[in-house]
Amino acid sequence: MLLYVIALTSGIILLIWGADRMVVGSSVTARNLGVSPMIVGLTVVGFATSAPEILVSVMAAIDGVPNLAIGNAIGSNIANIGLVAGMTALAWPLQVNSLTLRWELPAMFAVSILPVTLLWDDNLSQVEGLLLICAFAGFIYWIIRLGQRTRDHDTIEAEFASEIPIDMQQNLATLWIIAGLFLLTGGSKALVWGAENIARELEITNTILGITVVAVGTSLPELAVSILAARKGEHGLAVGNIIGSNSFNMLVVIGIAAAIRPVALDITIVSLHFPVMLAFTAAFFFMAYNYTETIRISRRAGAILLISFIAYHAYVAVKIF
Repeated sequence: MLLYVIALTSGIILLIWGADRMVVGSSVTARNLGVSPMIVGLTVVGFATSAPEILVSVMAAIDGVPNLAIGNAIGSNIANIGLVAGMTALAWPLQVNSLTLRWELPAMFAVSILPVTLLWDDNLSQVEGLLLICAFAGFIYWIIRLGQRTRDHDTIEAEFASEIPIDMQQNLATLWIIAGLFLLTGGSKALVWGAENIARELEITNTILGITVVAVGTSLPELAVSILAARKGEHGLAVGNIIGSNSFNMLVVIGIAAAIRPVALDITIVSLHFPVMLAFTAAFFFMAYNYTETIRISRRAGAILLISFIAYHAYVAVKIF
């Protein structure tokens, strides 16, 4: 058991480090290729911060435990809202004046509801996985067009630009991308192997482990980005990080898992965990969205989200033991 815990912990550490290096290398490379900071922030950085969930999804599906990947996607969305948004807003109440995020927020809500149409029969086929990946491609196209329309007159663009290193040479950026890929691959393999064996030893499902320990672990890059951004007053980056990651999880993480291997879903995914994720998503949406151009998440809202996250995990723990 100790070896499995070490593998799980080491995998999470490698994923966090790898994601960080991927963000740096990818953003610098995109900027050097002439991509605007707005598009870099909305797509490249979003993809890189979701890389841990994506790689875990791939490895879990290849190893024949796709429910670990599905649980990770759902649990990561719960963690991004309950833990990341909750802790960040509790420390620094968030207020964002961004037309881009005002459009992205309802899009995230819609994207979170989309998989409901595919999960109702407790199965995900490879065709349905490919449909989600196609939807992801459409979502990325829409994001790029949105970024082009709001470019040069959205405050969040300056926040994106400030996070891209200006003194890094392309050779070093390329090296960080390669290193990040190796770290993410090795970390995801170690994490999936450790999680699968821990679940077997404790006689719990891969779904539960994916929704709890694995999901929280792979959400740590988002937690770090949002807290550091909020501390520097870059509230748009903190909120945008959460919105982008949750949208990516629902489309590409679940889509890849199903496309690689058809999934017979754990019954609790449809009966409990997915509805809880939708509840967190709806709460986040209605707390943040209003009829002005300002997105607000108060300290009180952050406390409610964090307490709800802790209560949900406590309930899951009680049900297990």
